[in-house]
Amino acid sequence: MTEPELVRVDRLGVAVGGRTLVDGVSLRVRPGRVTALVGPSGSGKTTTALALLGVYPDGARVTGTVTGGMPGTGRPGAPGPGAVRVGHVPQHPATVLNPARRVGVLLRDLARVHGGGPEAVRRALKDAELTDVEGVLSRYPHQLSGGQQQRVVLAQALLTGARVIVADEPTTGQDPGTAARVAALFGRLVARGTGLLLLSHDLRTVRELADEVVVLEAGRTVRTGPPADVLPAAEEPAPSAPSRSGRPEPGPVRLSVTGLTARHPGGAAVLHDVGLTLRAGECLALVGRSGSGKTTLGRCLAGLHPRHDGSVRLDGEPLPRSVRRRGRRGLSAVQYVFQDARSTFADHRPVLDQVARAAVRLRGRSSSEAADEARTLLAALGLDPAKASRPPAGLSGGELQRAALARALVVDPAVLVCDEITSGLDADTRTAILARLAERRDRTGLALLFISHDLAAVGALADAVVTMAEGRLVTGPPARATECQTPGLTSPA
Repeated sequence: MTEPELVRVDRLGVAVGGRTLVDGVSLRVRPGRVTALVGPSGSGKTTTALALLGVYPDGARVTGTVTGGMPGTGRPGAPGPGAVRVGHVPQHPATVLNPARRVGVLLRDLARVHGGGPEAVRRALKDAELTDVEGVLSRYPHQLSGGQQQRVVLAQALLTGARVIVADEPTTGQDPGTAARVAALFGRLVARGTGLLLLSHDLRTVRELADEVVVLEAGRTVRTGPPADVLPAAEEPAPSAPSRSGRPEPGPVRLSVTGLTARHPGGAAVLHDVGLTLRAGECLALVGRSGSGKTTLGRCLAGLHPRHDGSVRLDGEPLPRSVRRRGRRGLSAVQYVFQDARSTFADHRPVLDQVARAAVRLRGRSSSEAADEARTLLAALGLDPAKASRPPAGLSGGELQRAALARALVVDPAVLVCDEITSGLDADTRTAILARLAERRDRTGLALLFISHDLAAVGALADAVVTMAEGRLVTGPPARATECQTPGLTSPA
């Protein structure tokens, strides 16, 4: 007997401007089952998944059929009379959270539409592993960590009563313990009859959850079947970067932080008396649970969170708290690469132009010089400059992450704050980016603050590791990265 289907995709094709994004992909989402889409960045996973919601790129030519429930009309994106509700947890959660409204207002309005009340909101947040319910409800999305934003969006999907959930990199940007709990949460939802379409580079989670795996490359299906049949037997190799041996020791103190205490609007403290130093040519990794204050610290250093006391000094000189007061030199000296790269690019301008514009604005380069430097740097990071000539919607999340890194490096910073820049990347791309950062650090003396839950990447790149918990640095003197035992975290090897 054939298993029932909630959503059926048959030979889906999506092309934009003569470029084929998806070519003949088929899959099924069944109640109480998990279908996983895997493949390198840019392989067509997100485009395929969004077809379940009837969402396609502007100007797309769509072929094949997407049937939402049985029976359906068979027309791509058009639900038939038996259509089921599909919830979506995107890779970049900030893009679906209204920045001008507090989380509590967003969720209560959504609950009201779907016949729920305040208790339904609290229950959804707890089911999404957000324990500080009142604190989350009172904040705006930008006051949450990336992991917290992602779980708020999951709570939104739960509030709608969706029978199918599309989860795009749901463990991205979370510490391993939280990622394991989120995977367990999805497992419980599936056990209650929810169908799950999982997009992930996290092969451990795919092996744990998936019943069927569809492997994509360049928009085409290359393998399909149970995880044991289509995924590599061994775990993906840990990324590598050059060791300290044979390269210069860290130089003088480049960035120093003393007595840093940061607050949210309204006065709630986020960071408490934080102090650290970062030397030229050094990579300091900052680890800790989602919501512990890592991103807030990075934003303070970059002038993006001016509500703080204490001192931040660059080469011994105090840095203004706000990015608006730093001037060209201060702006170029401390660069920040966000976890959510997509939200940092303007929608309708080519990505290449936006990378080059940074060199024009902050280094005084001519337009032609800046464009040449941008192309060279993008290529070195594994992103074809021709592809970067498209608007952001034409690039995958991983490709935009590389472009965001290029935009920061093209201004030749003294300090680079990297906030979860390897999350959501395939293994080869991650290794290439880490190697490029190591080369830049060793060649130019670039100082790196590497915020990450990816302990394999931390071990490959970092010279020292500090841990943050509840807004405080808790580990005392930094340990060598290879010796770090981080409380509450386990290696994702």
